[in-house]
Amino acid sequence: MRYKIGDVAKILGISTDLIRYYEKKGVVRPEKGQHNNYRYYDTWDINFLIDCLWYKNFGFSIDQIADIGSHSSYSSLQDSLEHKTEEIGELAKRYELLHERLLRQQRTMEEVEGLLGRCEIAMGPDFIYYLNRHNFEYESDSALQTISRRWLKYMPFSTRYFECPAVRSGAGEDRYSWGFSLDRHYVDVFQVPCDPPVSRMLSRLCIHSAFKSSGKNAFSPRHMDYMFRYARQNGLTPADNAFGNLVCSVLDGSRLTGFFEAWLPIGESETPAGSE
Repeated sequence: MRYKIGDVAKILGISTDLIRYYEKKGVVRPEKGQHNNYRYYDTWDINFLIDCLWYKNFGFSIDQIADIGSHSSYSSLQDSLEHKTEEIGELAKRYELLHERLLRQQRTMEEVEGLLGRCEIAMGPDFIYYLNRHNFEYESDSALQTISRRWLKYMPFSTRYFECPAVRSGAGEDRYSWGFSLDRHYVDVFQVPCDPPVSRMLSRLCIHSAFKSSGKNAFSPRHMDYMFRYARQNGLTPADNAFGNLVCSVLDGSRLTGFFEAWLPIGESETPAGSE
């Protein structure tokens, strides 16, 4: 039995344009009507189009499928399948990492929501980072710009990172810096070099908390004042700059609000019990 192109499109659920493309590439060779310009396909042609759909679901491109359907030998098909296997293997690793990253983001959001305005003593993360913005001004250094372009490719595994001076007084109390950080786990996965201007932060004892900031340009080190009060009240001495990450930005009420996880390093010998 012979079928018109529209009938074949309905049988297979594909467009007539795609069928014509495969015809152009020599995958199918319909007969032309003697008294009209209609294309007529038989079950032989439809079988080859089904093969095309089979390869399509492995992720082969239309051009690759056309080549497989019209020019591949047994060995060249084996080569094509081997290359696709490697490609899918790499994609599987990538999606596994993305799945892990999404789960980690969800856990972080749950933890941050419970930590808002509350302090606890915990070991800080182990990560690498760089800074490329101070208050509202980005660095023009070419090395930093190169690092920035490279690190944008690590998203969403990298996070927006900030640092604030532990000692704040006078005009300097609102100083802060921004950049990106990458957890040690992902540093190992992606083999990211830690050469200047990139630095490493080792896991250390910290005051751990979370805060939020609503409105444009509202971020300020003053949002962490309560962490410094907690340190004083418990006889703790900040050992380094406070740092943290932007966890997410969402509408909180009617205002765009950033939620931040924050860490303030402290001396190990001065650890109080419990949390506030």
